[in-house]
Amino acid sequence: MYDALYARQSIEKKDSISVESQLEYCRYETHGEACIEYTDKGFSGKDTNRPGFEKMMNDIRTGKIKRVIVYKLDRISRSILDFANMMEIFQKYHVEFVSSTEKFDTSTPIGRAMLNICIVFAQLERETIQKRVSDAYYARCKRGFYMGGRIPYGYRLTNTVIDNVRTSMYEEVPEESEQLKLIYSMFADTDNSLGDIVRYLNEHQIKNLRGANWSTARISEMLRNPVYVEADIDVYQFFQSQGANIYNPASDFTGYNACYLYKGTVSTTRKQCDLSDKEIVLAPHKGFIPSKTWLACRIRCLNNRQSTKTCKPKNSWLVGKVKCGNCGYALIIRKAKTKWGRYFVCSQSGNHGNCKGAGCTIYADVLEEYMLGAIKERLSEFSALKEGLLSCVTDTGEAQKNMTKKIRLTQIEEEIEELLSKVSGAGGVLMKYIDEKVSELDTERKALREEIVTANVTDTEGKIKQITNHVKAWETLSFEDRQAVVDTLIKVIRIADGNIEITWNI
Repeated sequence: MYDALYARQSIEKKDSISVESQLEYCRYETHGEACIEYTDKGFSGKDTNRPGFEKMMNDIRTGKIKRVIVYKLDRISRSILDFANMMEIFQKYHVEFVSSTEKFDTSTPIGRAMLNICIVFAQLERETIQKRVSDAYYARCKRGFYMGGRIPYGYRLTNTVIDNVRTSMYEEVPEESEQLKLIYSMFADTDNSLGDIVRYLNEHQIKNLRGANWSTARISEMLRNPVYVEADIDVYQFFQSQGANIYNPASDFTGYNACYLYKGTVSTTRKQCDLSDKEIVLAPHKGFIPSKTWLACRIRCLNNRQSTKTCKPKNSWLVGKVKCGNCGYALIIRKAKTKWGRYFVCSQSGNHGNCKGAGCTIYADVLEEYMLGAIKERLSEFSALKEGLLSCVTDTGEAQKNMTKKIRLTQIEEEIEELLSKVSGAGGVLMKYIDEKVSELDTERKALREEIVTANVTDTEGKIKQITNHVKAWETLSFEDRQAVVDTLIKVIRIADGNIEITWNI
């Protein structure tokens, strides 16, 4: 029987001990007796999936090994569970374990106890390193540094300096970006499906310049990616409404920079269309898809995921727009053998997740009737407002002023929300200040909203007239036409505890 000398090194660094040096320490413990050396270079200690380690364990099971010697405990394992399983096998085959620098003796109870304590700290060290690496990664992400990965179609890499640190950024490739602009403009037209776009590209011999074939999956991925958008305040508000964590303030969304979308630090199994807990960071490069076009495509992708064209009688034309006000997930239709027939329920309630639901019973027929009334009222408000407004000038200067107003409106709403969060436990003096400040901000908010609506009247007048005609003939509209009206007018509907909050597109 032989002594087994085991050495492992994950990566070569100046301050790490090499495999050869580890083996030298271990040979001293053999006192010249015969030994077999097992090494794993470039393998982590987080698990036991290592060729050298597995070969050593096989030799132990065949009875060739009487003692295992390592330089240090964490060289053989950094996992409590793996170490416990390993020690169980050692005991079964009467194999001793020696750490040459820590002097453990597994033949005594105190030695085994100290061994277990050390493996706990070895695992803690590994998890601490993982957390530190993860935190450093997201810290660099939020500063707009290039983090590697596949370069998006339409861009190439170029060198840059951010905060005195050399990194890379994306630069537009005109030939590829022109193809993307065509794809976005086609999908923004609701008459075109992803399949129609692929067929058009193939029929007109518009080749993917990187040699790949066009496919609906590839195009869908491009349409969802904010790396192309000229991110303005409308894009900020979209991500905000979807529950994403936005790193940059609203004032930075000027329509120049594009965005990076990161998975975030919270582990999640949510679908790709769900942006909750995702991280949005302004990228250093310039976008080339106008925000209006990008949002039209992104919202359409969102609705395509959340709605279905099958079993229409038991579905609702509101599916994809209605969200749970408690958890932010979509409300879906459930069919029941009752006089009401259809109900909206939170997709994350019951066996699907931890949400307790929207806090009330939501009958689909009742909600549809309520929303149809709300749509009619909204259209009448718009028509009344339109008659009292002058046509706006749509030059570049006016567009920039309108964008500034939208940014300020978002800032006001965030300030009001922050003030209201401090109401609980506030004293008399603080409460008076909050009340006065909220009233002041609310007055400014109303004025800005009226100015923004005034500026948008000319652009939306034709579309609103068409929608008004649709609503008047609502009972004769198809399921798809009703969905199209809702997509145009409504951004999201949130329901919680009997309250309905509608976010309009107009």
